[in-house]
Amino acid sequence: MSARSQAHSAGRGVDNDAPETMTTHSGHRGLQMEEPLIFEMGSTGRTGVDLPPVPEVASKLGGLARQGEIGLPALSEPQVVRHYVRVSQKNYAIDAGLYPLGSCTMKHNPRLNEKVARLPGFSDVHPLQPQSTVQGALEVIDTVAHWLITLTGLPGVAMSPAAGAHGELTGMMAIRAAHEARGDARKRILVPDSAHGTNPATAVLCGYQVDPVPSLANGRIDLEALKAKLDDDVAAIMLTNPNTCGLFEDQIIEVAEAIHAVGAYFYCDGANFNAIVGKVRPGDLGIDVMHLNLHKTFSTPHGGGGPGSGPVVMSAELTPFAPLPYVVKGADGLRLVETEADQAAAGDGGQAYGRMRSFHGQMGMFVRALAFMMSHGADGLRLVAEDSVLNANYVLARLKDVMTPAYRGPCMHEVLFDDSFLKDTGVTTLDFSKAMIDEGFHPMTVYFPLIVHGAMLTEPTESESKESMDVFIDTLRGLAADAKAGDTARFIGAPYLAPRRRLDETQAARKPRLRWTPEAPAEAAE
Repeated sequence: MSARSQAHSAGRGVDNDAPETMTTHSGHRGLQMEEPLIFEMGSTGRTGVDLPPVPEVASKLGGLARQGEIGLPALSEPQVVRHYVRVSQKNYAIDAGLYPLGSCTMKHNPRLNEKVARLPGFSDVHPLQPQSTVQGALEVIDTVAHWLITLTGLPGVAMSPAAGAHGELTGMMAIRAAHEARGDARKRILVPDSAHGTNPATAVLCGYQVDPVPSLANGRIDLEALKAKLDDDVAAIMLTNPNTCGLFEDQIIEVAEAIHAVGAYFYCDGANFNAIVGKVRPGDLGIDVMHLNLHKTFSTPHGGGGPGSGPVVMSAELTPFAPLPYVVKGADGLRLVETEADQAAAGDGGQAYGRMRSFHGQMGMFVRALAFMMSHGADGLRLVAEDSVLNANYVLARLKDVMTPAYRGPCMHEVLFDDSFLKDTGVTTLDFSKAMIDEGFHPMTVYFPLIVHGAMLTEPTESESKESMDVFIDTLRGLAADAKAGDTARFIGAPYLAPRRRLDETQAARKPRLRWTPEAPAEAAE
């Protein structure tokens, strides 16, 4: 460890004389403030604004009229501001540090994107405006669509899906509509055992049976097992490439040929497109339909359940079944095809199965994605893929002697370790990840994919510098050494330095307690 690192560590509180379990009179720990929920802070009569009295009017709601108070907390403006600032200080974000979640692509969101998305005419555009007044917005949608088609080599695109799983549903519904249009009632969808759980869930939601395909010892799909499952009852395969093990499916063209030979379609999960954007066109690999997470590959905000955007690119055979609406160019400018009548008037032979949502997609996401594409250019987008793969392989190269890679050889955009290096230490993958919180890092994705025991999946993306990755890597090397040296105390029960100690996550999901009560045991609040 360098002298600078030693000095930094000595001042962190882990290595000084203050006990980790030290209590304070206030409940605060330094600048880490302790306070109740905002609903428990209210006081009758307190308000942050002054409004004129509401005049008495006769209720038109009948028995539906509210009988009591609405139940919102009564707070002053400083209380509200301080509360949400303190809550934000408990949050880990990509703007605070490296976010190592694997298979999620949590990368920096350029502030240029935000500036452009907030321009008048974009930030305040409304989906019910007359189309003549939103020609610029329609041009943005059309331009983003053009570049998604160019980058993927697939000729059609549905722009409206709200995010990845919604895009999956869109693509699979197009596949079902195409089969039904030719009177072909197929029942099975093939899904690799390494797939994200949304893949089989989407297939089931579309009325299909899921038939899992095993992976080989090298982390890639078993082509021979796949071929053995193929017959005229298979509607499609749902495969992620690069896959959730962080590996490129090197037999993907053979997979496509086998699938097409039985009249089925190839659905590709595009969650990991960041690893190949500008380098590989999925259409050239034989893929028929693929969703693209604009909030991952094209660097719009990601996390917290949204906002997201999941356009779906489609082959020429599936494009007629794409959902409404979509943008077309006419003599009088751009316009939206929003109904079956519009589609018939356009004369494109479409057989859209309806709409996937109320309006036209995530406008703010389209603006941010286009800003990202235009600021990077073709060469910059290639560098995005190259640097994300380079960064992941740097993490692999520096950790493979102290942690155990799940597979031999280089990886793509994310690196996958198993828990073999923790054998006989008494430390589990969960313990290791919780100890990372004490070190100031959000844990990587753990226990996924399920085919790897004690999986630890890290994706640094192209955003991270060598310096930031070195701090992360040195931390993991130190934790691995501690575990092997038998220092289990720092792992069992971690995190010790976070605002809350380790929770029972299973019980928290099944029996959430959303309000603290004085009768609750003190340890339950922890």
